[in-house]
Amino acid sequence: MLILIFSILFFTIFFLVFFKEIEVLKIKKFSLISSGMVLILSTIILIDFDTNKLFNQSIANLTIGSEQLNFIYMFGLDGISLLFFFLSAFLIFICILFIWDDIYFSQYIINLFLIELFLLIIFSTLDLFVFYIFFEAILVPMFLIIGIFGSRERKIRAVYLFFFYTLCGSILMLISILYIYIIVGSLNLEQLNAWEFTETEQLFLWLTFFLSFASKMPLFPFHIWLPEAHVEAPTVGSVLLAGILLKLGVYGFLRFSLVLFPDASLFYSPIVYLLSVLGIIFASLTAIRQTDMKRVIAYSSVAHMNMVMLGLFSFNSLGLQGAMLQSLSHGFVAGGMFLMIGILYNRYHSRYIYYYGGLVTTMPSFSAIFLILTLANIALPGTSSFIGEFLILTGIYKTNILISSWSALGIILCGSYSLWLYNRLIFGNVKIDYTINFEDLTQREYIIMAPIVFFVIIIGIKPSILTEYFDLTSYSLFLK
Repeated sequence: MLILIFSILFFTIFFLVFFKEIEVLKIKKFSLISSGMVLILSTIILIDFDTNKLFNQSIANLTIGSEQLNFIYMFGLDGISLLFFFLSAFLIFICILFIWDDIYFSQYIINLFLIELFLLIIFSTLDLFVFYIFFEAILVPMFLIIGIFGSRERKIRAVYLFFFYTLCGSILMLISILYIYIIVGSLNLEQLNAWEFTETEQLFLWLTFFLSFASKMPLFPFHIWLPEAHVEAPTVGSVLLAGILLKLGVYGFLRFSLVLFPDASLFYSPIVYLLSVLGIIFASLTAIRQTDMKRVIAYSSVAHMNMVMLGLFSFNSLGLQGAMLQSLSHGFVAGGMFLMIGILYNRYHSRYIYYYGGLVTTMPSFSAIFLILTLANIALPGTSSFIGEFLILTGIYKTNILISSWSALGIILCGSYSLWLYNRLIFGNVKIDYTINFEDLTQREYIIMAPIVFFVIIIGIKPSILTEYFDLTSYSLFLK
């Protein structure tokens, strides 16, 4: 199944690169069908997945070269990687629908499929070197999406911040990967999991991996690039950044740092706690004073991902499951909120909160959906974020009561800036001087937002549909 998914994506990219002169409508249909097929196959893998098996399923061995070269690359999915795999396929499909009427569709689509291919390889590879290659390669299509299709001149500065922060953070990681290959003789994840690194090796290697993954999440104070990138990126760029790319750091910590270097993870945990709490409070306070809608959601993402970091380093299954659940929920909620802001921007060409007001009277459907996403953002019970944040706070409470108390302040602050944003946009007087022509959601926009709202609600009501996938895997992380 994995080979079939990769084959579809390779063929689609080949077709889009070498057959550019075909009518745009045919390109749109072909792209939608290809992305839909990948989503369907990912859903089939999700449904057929055996949650009672601990180790990777759907493993595909790809041998490249000859027996003398012995290049063997393995791909597989477990309960953690499978959900990120599905989230990637889902959000790419949604993004294609969103840019359907964009005049630059043909230029967008190649980058979107490259991002999808790289993401699915990252979440399914069982080789550390392959992971690193595509972990860095994904910067290129994102660089093009932000740098070319961004809305303002500041996009150049933003895209270079994004590129150099994330790239420079990974240079030391490459050196560590080479060192691991020299002493272990393999970069296969299953062999690395069985290897015992010395305490000194763990302390050094953990730091190099930490710099790379913390820049991607991003953890405070490595977050400087994120608000700039979000504000200057087009809507689909912001959706992919918040929905998937920030999860690469989470996945890296889960798959490598916590598993390969458990002693170092425990040793450095006080630093992680301090940075995470500072990130939650700083990002939340900064979000309150923003005037750009995208910046509010961008700083909200920083606060939520720092909360996820606390769950990862709670060193118990409750916090770890909460971190996973919150990561997936954030993909749907933050992605949905950026889509809603993009819908407003497409109509009125401004993201400044000052120009909006009274949308409840002119865009009632928009107001209702935005309310659901806002409530999910503040982790209201019954929404997808509630269980995740509750498990994170419970898990970190069992580890450190003081850190749990300070991090809980982020929930109060999140309610402040989220409800403040909603109140300014939706209620009050309609500012007809700035928003003259009013139009509620179109049929295509309903189709885009419906599945996101469905996942936000269904996960909040029945979180076990996700937790059953990573219950066993999360326990196994503490067996080593």
